Amino acid sequence: MSTKLKVHLSLLAVNLIYGANYAIAKLVMPEFITPFAFILIRVGLGTFFFLLLYGSFIREKISIKDIPLFILCGIFGVAINQICFFKGLTLTTEINASLLMITTPILVIIFSAFIAKEKISAFNIMGIGLGIVGALLILKGKGSLSTFSSKTLRGDIFIFINAVSYSLYLVMVKKLMAKYHPLTVISFVFLAGLIPVTYTGWQEVSRIDWGNFTPTVWYSIGFVVVFTTFFAYLLNIFALKKTSPSLVGIYIYSQPIFAAFISILMGKEPLNALTIIAATLIFIGVYFATNATTKGNALEDIKKK
Repeated sequence: MSTKLKVHLSLLAVNLIYGANYAIAKLVMPEFITPFAFILIRVGLGTFFFLLLYGSFIREKISIKDIPLFILCGIFGVAINQICFFKGLTLTTEINASLLMITTPILVIIFSAFIAKEKISAFNIMGIGLGIVGALLILKGKGSLSTFSSKTLRGDIFIFINAVSYSLYLVMVKKLMAKYHPLTVISFVFLAGLIPVTYTGWQEVSRIDWGNFTPTVWYSIGFVVVFTTFFAYLLNIFALKKTSPSLVGIYIYSQPIFAAFISILMGKEPLNALTIIAATLIFIGVYFATNATTKGNALEDIKKK
């Protein structure tokens, strides 16, 4: 299997997991576990599993001069990212949150241009444009897109901060990926993010009534910890080592598609032409973004020669 195919399969798997996570996490929050408590459980167990694997197989030393960057990636990629998303989701609508998350690939390209000095190509712009149209079609099918108001403003700001934070993380962590093994990177990024997450979630964890959990709740927690946290972050970091943050970012547009298809499989929504058209536009957008990445890599190889 080629590296390029592995990257695309990894990113498809990541966004399929995230697409399923919206429905699965709702089975747990907020009735059984409050958002900040759930984040601490996710990050705490995720850190434990990552460090266990790192200590068993990698044991790669990190340079002291790279510690500040690891801390920043932990703050932006784990702590602020998750805290602002879950906090924002309790104060705004799902439609608003999904619309604001559409800005993530755009922000990734902007930050890549300013921080990583990546060139913005016509393929990048075409890919993002098609992705936006596809995502909007899916969201329009779920309800009105004009749900922004003064009542949702606080939550909308939190979601936008989350988008900015995650975009910065995707660009910053690329520098660490060029130097260290993916497992080393994700282990210490999670360890850095665990400290602020513990501060915000510890009291909520102490109030959880564990005896009230049903088997469905336990299975849902298991999915979020094992798949949404462990495998999703690990596959994402693997893809980042092999490709650009821009391509990783544009795959976010596939999450509404996967969420829609999961709802269809569960019998909650019918399959319609709008979903098929939206999926087609999004994956054509990914194709354009892939071409932008491939051409950029080719130019870099020529310069090196």
